[in-house]
Amino acid sequence: MRGTPENKGSSRDGDGGLENNVEAARASRVRRELRTPRAAAVAGILFSVLLTMSMAFMKLSIPDNPADAGRWMAEGGHSDLLVLSLNLIPFAGIAFLWFIGVIRDRMGKREDKFFATVFLGSGLLFVAMLFAATAIAVGLALSFRSVPEAIAESHLWRFGREAIYAAVNIYAMRMAAVFIISATTLALRTGFLSRWLIYLGYAIAIVLLVTITFEDWMVLLFPLWVLLVSLEILVRTMREGRRTPAGPAAEETA
Repeated sequence: MRGTPENKGSSRDGDGGLENNVEAARASRVRRELRTPRAAAVAGILFSVLLTMSMAFMKLSIPDNPADAGRWMAEGGHSDLLVLSLNLIPFAGIAFLWFIGVIRDRMGKREDKFFATVFLGSGLLFVAMLFAATAIAVGLALSFRSVPEAIAESHLWRFGREAIYAAVNIYAMRMAAVFIISATTLALRTGFLSRWLIYLGYAIAIVLLVTITFEDWMVLLFPLWVLLVSLEILVRTMREGRRTPAGPAAEETA
């Protein structure tokens, strides 16, 4: 038997409801894909700001001459500034781990397993070296508060400074260089970064990888690169959001 007009009308209504559900699911997926790079951008900016502030505070609070340890630690302002800089490091590390996670989620199935593994491993090692150097610095500060005369007159202070320098400027910066190389290679293959930023990343990575003696400003090259990448992702996300017509429709269907 042929379908009555009522059955045909209900069939069309059913098809229309199915299409609305498909459109709603598509709009939800678009919103989720836009939130992911935005979260990466926010995490990257937060990491860059916190690490830069911490490095700047350390430079202002720690004297160039290790023999001046007793004098500057006795000054409460410098000691408080050092404690503040050390307390910022864990939050910078957490933001960086979040940055890694959302970047990998952004690439999804497009990521190359080899470079993705190097990307993740170098990022984790960078955070580990950063935390290790921070732990040594906290141990020195607490030890000095307990026995200031003994620490100031012994070689422990000089040893601690050299250990922190090696952990940050040698090992952590090398891992940062490998992280930049793997990230920019993934960006080159997937196309989620501009070409100029990819080439700049390779240049910064080469500087961090082959430099033997680090100047103070060179440590800031890595957070600067992360900041530029985060701003690039944020700008692209805002442009994609304005070009996506499914945003208002999704709100109406929800």
